[in-house]
Parts: sequence; structure tokens; C-alpha cells
Amino acid sequence: MFHEMTIAGCKRQLPLCKITDDLYIGAFIMFSDVEITEACAKELLKIAPAFDIIITAESKGIPLAYEMARQAGMNDYIVARKGPKLYMKNVVTTEVDSITTDHIQTLCLGQDEIDKMQGKRILIVDDVISTGESLKSLEVLVNQVGGEIVGRMAVLAEGEAADRDDILFLEKLPLFNADGSVK
Repeated sequence: MFHEMTIAGCKRQLPLCKITDDLYIGAFIMFSDVEITEACAKELLKIAPAFDIIITAESKGIPLAYEMARQAGMNDYIVARKGPKLYMKNVVTTEVDSITTDHIQTLCLGQDEIDKMQGKRILIVDDVISTGESLKSLEVLVNQVGGEIVGRMAVLAEGEAADRDDILFLEKLPLFNADGSVK
């Protein structure tokens, strides 16, 4: 089963994935899709507030954050990693319980990322905002390190996230019943 939609001028078929017996979601994957990554970055930048640096959570938002930074003429963007790495010093962490992952994850930043964010205008970006749990975790990290959140953006807002007035997004992504019909 698929849900077909046009996103930033690109038509895509999103495979429907089971979350529970009566809840399916459309899987939007930017990995290896250069056309949609470039198009979405361009459209999001048109509506983005002024910012100094972009942050996203590992891993599905990485291509988008990279492309938005590139198109904006910036040399940096931040990725909140799913675990501390050997090269990371003075690590700060938070936990996230995402709808697309079957366990609680840790997101973390090291001193290099902290230094880039302190006192700066931070734009949080992701591929899809659904429950908002990943977004909340990124907000916690930004606040812990002294960044100023100036915006929250996603390519797609799924389900109730589309009714939020604190995020900017390109398209609404519905939730689905087991038979593929829209909830």
C-alpha cells in the first residue's frame, strides 16, 4: 500500500507502514533522493525565519539539514547524535521516544556543537514531525547549551502535528487505517 503525494513539486509514493493494528503511517524517506532533498530545502528556506545555524536529529533529517545549509551559503549545521562518540567532549544528552523507533533513544551534542550554538539563533529541522517527541528533545538540547530557538520546520507534518501553530512545514501527511484509507 502506498500514499501518493506531491511534495515541493515532486510526486512520490510513500509506503504505508504498520505502527499498530489500526494505525499506519506513510514513510517519507529522503535518503538517496537528491531531487526531493534539494526541492524541499529550497521551499523550506523560502519560509524560514532568520537563523545562524541549523540542527537536526540523527539520522533522517541529515540530508535536509545539509542541503538547507548549503543552499543558505553556510558551512555548518549540527546533528544531534544518537550516542556519544569518542571524539565528543563535554557531552550533553537527552532522551527521545520517537514513533518510528521501537525503543527510547539518546540524543547528544559535544563541545564543538555547543560552542557553535551558544548565543546563536537556532533553526530546528526534520523530515517529518509527528508526535513531536524528537522536536521536544532537540529543544531540550538547544536550551541546555544556550541557543535561541527561532523556528521549527519539517517537510511534512503528520496527523495532529499539522494543526500545530509553532511549526512550519510544506505538506500535511495524514495517518492511515489498516486498509490504507485516511483516518
